[in-house]
Amino acid sequence: ALVLAACGGNSPDSAPEISVMEPWSRPSPMMAGNGAVYMMLMNKGGQADTLTSVSADIAEVVELHETKMEGDVMKMAPVQGGIEVPAGGSAELKPGGLHVMLINLKEELTPGQKIELTLNFENSNPIQVEAEVREMGAGMDEMDKMEHEDDEENEGHDMDNMENE
Repeated sequence: ALVLAACGGNSPDSAPEISVMEPWSRPSPMMAGNGAVYMMLMNKGGQADTLTSVSADIAEVVELHETKMEGDVMKMAPVQGGIEVPAGGSAELKPGGLHVMLINLKEELTPGQKIELTLNFENSNPIQVEAEVREMGAGMDEMDKMEHEDDEENEGHDMDNMENE
Protein backbone atom coordinates (compact mmCIF):
# COMPACT_ATOMS: atom_id res chain seq x y z
CA ALA A 1 0.00 0.00 0.00
CA LEU A 2 1.39 3.35 -1.02
CA VAL A 3 0.90 6.22 1.40
CA LEU A 4 0.87 9.66 -0.16
CA ALA A 5 2.58 12.52 1.66
CA ALA A 6 0.17 14.92 3.33
CA CYS A 7 1.67 17.89 1.47
CA GLY A 8 0.67 16.17 -1.78
CA GLY A 9 1.98 16.73 -5.26
CA ASN A 10 5.47 16.15 -6.52
CA SER A 11 6.91 19.59 -5.81
CA PRO A 12 10.70 19.81 -5.46
CA ASP A 13 10.30 20.34 -1.69
CA SER A 14 7.97 17.39 -1.10
CA ALA A 15 9.17 14.73 1.33
CA PRO A 16 10.45 11.36 0.11
CA GLU A 17 7.68 8.87 -0.77
CA ILE A 18 9.29 5.45 -0.52
CA SER A 19 7.65 2.24 -1.70
CA VAL A 20 9.11 -1.25 -1.87
CA MET A 21 8.53 -3.50 -4.87
CA GLU A 22 9.06 -7.27 -5.15
CA PRO A 23 11.12 -8.10 -2.03
CA TRP A 24 12.49 -11.66 -2.39
CA SER A 25 15.23 -14.01 -1.24
CA ARG A 26 16.86 -17.22 -2.40
CA PRO A 27 16.75 -20.49 -0.47
CA SER A 28 19.69 -20.90 1.89
CA PRO A 29 20.52 -24.14 3.68
CA MET A 30 21.55 -23.83 7.34
CA MET A 31 25.07 -24.96 6.53
CA ALA A 32 25.45 -21.84 4.36
CA GLY A 33 24.76 -19.65 7.41
CA ASN A 34 23.94 -16.55 5.35
CA GLY A 35 21.26 -15.34 2.98
CA ALA A 36 20.44 -12.28 0.89
CA VAL A 37 17.29 -10.26 0.18
CA TYR A 38 16.63 -8.25 -2.98
CA MET A 39 14.02 -5.59 -3.87
CA MET A 40 13.34 -2.38 -5.76
CA LEU A 41 13.07 0.82 -3.72
CA MET A 42 11.01 3.55 -5.42
CA ASN A 43 10.84 7.22 -4.39
CA LYS A 44 8.01 9.31 -5.87
CA GLY A 45 8.82 12.25 -3.59
CA GLY A 46 10.78 15.40 -4.32
CA GLN A 47 13.63 14.66 -1.90
CA ALA A 48 16.14 11.82 -1.88
CA ASP A 49 16.21 9.40 1.04
CA THR A 50 18.71 6.81 2.22
CA LEU A 51 18.14 3.24 3.37
CA THR A 52 20.40 3.28 6.45
CA SER A 53 19.78 -0.17 7.94
CA VAL A 54 17.55 -3.23 7.90
CA SER A 55 16.49 -5.45 10.78
CA ALA A 56 15.17 -9.01 10.70
CA ASP A 57 14.65 -11.56 13.47
CA ILE A 58 15.72 -14.44 11.21
CA ALA A 59 19.43 -13.47 11.34
CA GLU A 60 21.85 -12.49 14.09
CA VAL A 61 23.24 -9.65 11.95
CA VAL A 62 21.68 -7.78 9.00
CA GLU A 63 23.84 -5.53 6.80
CA LEU A 64 23.55 -3.60 3.55
CA HIS A 65 26.10 -5.09 1.13
CA GLU A 66 27.38 -4.56 -2.38
CA THR A 67 29.03 -7.04 -4.73
CA LYS A 68 31.81 -5.52 -6.86
CA MET A 69 34.43 -6.73 -9.28
CA GLU A 70 37.96 -5.89 -8.16
CA GLY A 71 40.21 -7.00 -10.98
CA ASP A 72 39.21 -10.61 -11.69
CA VAL A 73 37.77 -11.18 -8.22
CA MET A 74 34.14 -10.62 -7.17
CA LYS A 75 34.05 -9.20 -3.66
CA MET A 76 31.21 -8.46 -1.27
CA ALA A 77 31.48 -5.65 1.27
CA PRO A 78 29.23 -3.61 3.55
CA VAL A 79 27.86 -0.40 2.02
CA GLN A 80 29.14 2.67 3.84
CA GLY A 81 26.55 5.40 4.47
CA GLY A 82 23.53 3.42 3.28
CA ILE A 83 21.79 3.10 -0.09
CA GLU A 84 20.46 6.32 -1.61
CA VAL A 85 17.03 6.35 -3.22
CA PRO A 86 17.02 9.49 -5.42
CA ALA A 87 14.05 11.86 -5.63
CA GLY A 88 11.74 10.65 -8.38
CA GLY A 89 13.97 7.62 -8.87
CA SER A 90 14.78 4.15 -7.59
CA ALA A 91 17.49 1.92 -6.17
CA GLU A 92 17.60 -1.73 -7.19
CA LEU A 93 18.89 -4.39 -4.81
CA LYS A 94 19.68 -7.41 -6.99
CA PRO A 95 21.99 -10.42 -7.25
CA GLY A 96 25.50 -9.30 -8.17
CA GLY A 97 24.89 -5.77 -6.86
CA LEU A 98 23.39 -4.09 -3.81
CA HIS A 99 21.55 -6.40 -1.39
CA VAL A 100 20.48 -6.98 2.20
CA MET A 101 22.84 -9.55 3.76
CA LEU A 102 21.42 -11.88 6.41
CA ILE A 103 24.37 -13.11 8.49
CA ASN A 104 24.25 -16.12 10.84
CA LEU A 105 20.73 -17.26 9.95
CA LYS A 106 18.70 -18.67 12.84
CA GLU A 107 16.84 -21.03 10.48
CA GLU A 108 17.07 -22.35 6.93
CA LEU A 109 15.47 -20.24 4.18
CA THR A 110 13.09 -22.50 2.23
CA PRO A 111 11.00 -21.78 -0.88
CA GLY A 112 7.62 -20.26 -0.04
CA GLN A 113 8.79 -18.96 3.33
CA LYS A 114 8.15 -15.28 4.19
CA ILE A 115 10.89 -13.21 5.85
CA GLU A 116 9.82 -10.18 7.91
CA LEU A 117 12.14 -7.17 7.48
CA THR A 118 12.09 -3.61 8.76
CA LEU A 119 13.71 -1.06 6.45
CA ASN A 120 15.06 2.03 8.25
CA PHE A 121 15.53 5.29 6.35
CA GLU A 122 17.28 8.57 7.06
CA ASN A 123 14.12 10.67 6.52
CA SER A 124 11.14 8.34 6.06
CA ASN A 125 9.42 6.25 8.71
CA PRO A 126 10.49 2.59 8.92
CA ILE A 127 8.79 0.31 6.39
CA GLN A 128 7.95 -3.30 7.22
CA VAL A 129 8.09 -5.71 4.29
CA GLU A 130 7.67 -9.43 3.77
CA ALA A 131 10.18 -11.03 1.40
CA GLU A 132 9.26 -14.35 -0.18
CA VAL A 133 11.92 -17.04 -0.49
CA ARG A 134 11.83 -18.15 -4.13
CA GLU A 135 13.37 -21.10 -5.94
CA MET A 136 16.67 -20.35 -7.65
CA GLY A 137 15.96 -18.63 -10.96
CA ALA A 138 12.49 -17.46 -9.83
CA GLY A 139 13.56 -13.93 -8.89
CA MET A 140 13.82 -12.68 -12.45
CA ASP A 141 11.69 -9.97 -14.00
CA GLU A 142 8.49 -11.13 -15.70
CA MET A 143 10.08 -10.30 -19.05
CA ASP A 144 13.07 -12.54 -18.33
CA LYS A 145 10.76 -15.39 -17.29
CA MET A 146 8.84 -15.10 -20.54
CA GLU A 147 12.04 -15.10 -22.59
CA HIS A 148 13.38 -18.17 -20.80
CA GLU A 149 10.22 -20.29 -20.59
CA ASP A 150 10.60 -21.72 -24.09
CA ASP A 151 14.41 -21.93 -24.00
CA GLU A 152 15.12 -25.67 -24.10
CA GLU A 153 18.86 -25.05 -23.64
CA ASN A 154 18.28 -23.44 -20.23
CA GLU A 155 18.72 -26.57 -18.13
CA GLY A 156 18.60 -24.64 -14.84
CA HIS A 157 14.87 -24.10 -15.22
CA ASP A 158 14.33 -27.70 -16.34
CA MET A 159 16.18 -28.91 -13.22
CA ASP A 160 13.96 -26.77 -10.97
CA ASN A 161 10.84 -28.14 -12.64
CA MET A 162 12.01 -31.75 -12.25
CA GLU A 163 11.87 -31.43 -8.46
CA ASN A 164 8.12 -30.74 -8.63
CA GLU A 165 7.26 -33.66 -10.87
